[in-house]
Amino acid sequence: MGELSGLPSTFTTGQARDAGVHPRDLYAARDGGGLVELSRGVFRRADAPAAAYPDLLAVSLRAPRAVVCLLSAAAVHDLTDEIPMAVQIAVPRGTWPPKLDHPPVEVFVWDPATFELGLDSVEVAPGERVRIYSPGRTAVDLMRMRNKLGESVAHIALRRYLARRDARVADLFAYAKALDVLGPVRAAVDVLAAS
Repeated sequence: MGELSGLPSTFTTGQARDAGVHPRDLYAARDGGGLVELSRGVFRRADAPAAAYPDLLAVSLRAPRAVVCLLSAAAVHDLTDEIPMAVQIAVPRGTWPPKLDHPPVEVFVWDPATFELGLDSVEVAPGERVRIYSPGRTAVDLMRMRNKLGESVAHIALRRYLARRDARVADLFAYAKALDVLGPVRAAVDVLAAS
């Protein structure tokens, strides 16, 4: 794989081209089993350590400004047992939403003023990180989207968040206030605290 040796474990066609790899060599390496194509134009070395979340890795390289959110983030943070049918990502309003064939994605367009609120990252493969909302922001977002994604999913996520050692109710309320769902979040926290 000659010129490919200088590339990271996961890379795009553009990165390979910038490193001097001809597309025919790139696709020959894929066809020969040296590379795995995670998504159109996103490759991972076959000899690289296994990725815990290859779909999130592929999406993050295809849509670097996007942030993993809602059920996809809840699954990573162990706030749900739901298995999302598509990678759920958020992009700020006013940006062009990414179009991906594989893996399937569901794009949410959110207010730029609160887009960076609760932004975190998680390691999805050794040494490779993706942007994701924090557990507290994820629980609040699920409460905010409870009419679309399900009331029970939101309440389970909130309960699991509050049971975590690193749970911070003050952060939860700050996110809820900024995202205009303080009333429902406070009411749900009160119910969960009383039970």
